[in-house]
Amino acid sequence: MAKPLPDPDQSPGTDVVIYDGACNFCKGQVANLRALDRFGTRLSFLSLHDPRVAERYPQLTHDQLMDQMYVVDQSGASHGGSDAVRYLTRRLPLLWPAMPILHFPGTAGLWRWGYQKVAARRYRISGKADQCDDDGCQIHLHR
Repeated sequence: MAKPLPDPDQSPGTDVVIYDGACNFCKGQVANLRALDRFGTRLSFLSLHDPRVAERYPQLTHDQLMDQMYVVDQSGASHGGSDAVRYLTRRLPLLWPAMPILHFPGTAGLWRWGYQKVAARRYRISGKADQCDDDGCQIHLHR
């Protein structure tokens, strides 16, 4: 059984990763992030479907959150999509080797484009749209 994800209420002082908790692909990627935060001291996690997200981060709309993962850092700044991934390469030591390529000058637009393509197809990519925990996958299969 997988370790539970750190919750921001029990992990003060962490950056909060907001992800689509109804998406199997997303849950798998969040599990990878959890493993990359070896000691569980830098990241905590909330599904965008958790009511606390709307209460704590009203600046992020439901549509924005459905389009891409967000990381809200300790100062309250939000990093979305590939910018969140780039932010995490600076935050998590195990991702430092990816930093040079993701931060190569002039490539941010390419990474944003690629992230958006994957995010828009995340239910199909996982090949598990028919195995969702609820009807969330069916809603987004036709994006």
